Amino acid sequence: MRYADDCNIYVRSEQAGQRVMESVKRFISKRLKLKVNEQKSAVARPQVRKFLGFSFSAGPVIRRTIAAKAIERFADRIRDITRQGRSMSLEQTLSVLAPYLRGWRGYFGFCETPNVLIQLTGWVRRRLRAALWRQWKTRRRRRAMLIKLGVRGALAHSTASSSRGPWHIAHTKALSIALSKDYFRSHGFPSLFAQC
Repeated sequence: MRYADDCNIYVRSEQAGQRVMESVKRFISKRLKLKVNEQKSAVARPQVRKFLGFSFSAGPVIRRTIAAKAIERFADRIRDITRQGRSMSLEQTLSVLAPYLRGWRGYFGFCETPNVLIQLTGWVRRRLRAALWRQWKTRRRRRAMLIKLGVRGALAHSTASSSRGPWHIAHTKALSIALSKDYFRSHGFPSLFAQC
């Protein structure tokens, strides 16, 4: 059994926040006979606090955002999956990655900052491009794969001959053509935002 034991209360001023905090603590400890976790409890600006993976943006227009720690956890999980993808086919990688992305989108798609979702989707695609580039290994195979996937000869040759690392190559024009958004979509890659 799980309990909803976390909550945020929003008021207009810090003074009002302190007053409400004391009142709530008194109610919880004396009326409900429960212990208040002092380390997790605080009066602070909404932008400083996180709640169930969400926070709020600063500025005149307040928006619901994804908390920084939630994004860090997402990035760590994606790194784990795509690191394994160096030795697995794209289909095998996506069989692990796609459910995770769909679940994450189902939960955090509720945010009001779609640019974050768009940037994260692009970053995941770049990780996949870098993993595939590593798999192709030799210049000859890289050139052949680029041509097969629609990159013209001269661009395919110069990209395949590059001494730059996979992360840099993953951001080049050649890989954006060969391993396009449509390419990944056709293999079952779910974006975190509908329009990216």
